[in-house]
Amino acid sequence: MSPLEALANESGDASASEPIITITPEALENLLEMRDDEADGDQLGLRLALASEPGEDFRYDLSFEEFLKAAFTDEVRTHDGLKVIIPGDDVELLTGATLDYTSTQGLVIRNPNKPEAPNVEGLTNDDELSAEVEALVAGEVNPALAAHGGFVTYMGHDGEGTAYMTMGGGCHGCSMSKMTMLDGVQTMLSEALEGIERVKDLTDHSTGANPFYS
Repeated sequence: MSPLEALANESGDASASEPIITITPEALENLLEMRDDEADGDQLGLRLALASEPGEDFRYDLSFEEFLKAAFTDEVRTHDGLKVIIPGDDVELLTGATLDYTSTQGLVIRNPNKPEAPNVEGLTNDDELSAEVEALVAGEVNPALAAHGGFVTYMGHDGEGTAYMTMGGGCHGCSMSKMTMLDGVQTMLSEALEGIERVKDLTDHSTGANPFYS
């Protein structure tokens, strides 16, 4: 099916017309103004794609392009006259997100999803100890970090007492995150679980864009 046929089918296929993201009225107004300032603006759609790698906090790429040239794997939705193009590979991680606009921050994406975990060779993450770690992270660690808008994601353990994590949200790029990891997460895990003695942070904090502490 061509992109043109896919667009034509939007009105006849409920699943094809179901929104992937929410666009607030303020963001829609801003986007339509920017689109209409472009040459051939009526042929342009907003491409929203993930620019971050697995294990990184979400980063996004927003640009205008001709929606009739959208790739076969892209998902295209219409939001009150604005075509939104989302790469098929990014749909799951963008479903439920909200695109907003404020006078102080500009366009803002609020995404309830968590980034994909990076694939680290040599780690175990499907055994009984991993299940215990994940339960503790979900039940105690992340609720404690939520006060700072952050969370950790368990990657696995090395079988020698070290659990590997990444940090996201307000803990990503945060100058206090190493202390939080060592003094908080490590203490909670090592005291509760016999098989965990230490925690290693795999996050690249140089990419953090919105830390709680600075």
